[in-house]
Amino acid sequence: MTGKDRREQLLDVGRRSFAEKGFDGTSIEEVASRAGVSKPIVYEHFGGKEGLYAVVVDREMQELLDRITNSLSSSGSPRVLLERAALAFLSYVEDNNEGFKILVRDSPVASGTGTLSSLLGDIASQVEHLLAREFKAHGLDTKLASMYSQMLVGMVALTGQWWLEVRKPKREVVAAHVANFAWNGLSQLEQRPKLLAKE
Repeated sequence: MTGKDRREQLLDVGRRSFAEKGFDGTSIEEVASRAGVSKPIVYEHFGGKEGLYAVVVDREMQELLDRITNSLSSSGSPRVLLERAALAFLSYVEDNNEGFKILVRDSPVASGTGTLSSLLGDIASQVEHLLAREFKAHGLDTKLASMYSQMLVGMVALTGQWWLEVRKPKREVVAAHVANFAWNGLSQLEQRPKLLAKE
């Protein structure tokens, strides 16, 4: 096996182990044993568990970001772009459930720091530009586009976590409902919303 092939094998084994047991529950001994190599081989390629984990996480983050970026860079109405982005996220969850488990397990969506949180922040920045354009076209305050992009991305991410476990209904149905909920809410935005509840 070439060095490149061995590295890929170790990444695959590490990815499976991290998905099953998380970072803390995975050991270099286990990765080496599953790959049929000695521990020094794993250390040679990654320097340790942290190095292996970092490469696995970076790959997963890049895959998810690429899918979302591609869905947002195509042409279409804002609602179609929203549908495509939701579907791209859910497709990643379905196609790469081990990778998504790694991102979610060791970096919950709701945390302020960490891999998934920072990735979702990157995605929200892309969405912000689209929302700002739409807000301007509808006479809404464009400064609020950042906050709304966080809301949209958070809604899709939490729905993805839920869907990872239940897998029903089909991803296209879930994406349609996410887009329906977000779009119909966004299409009726008030200029200056106020809380109805009194303190």
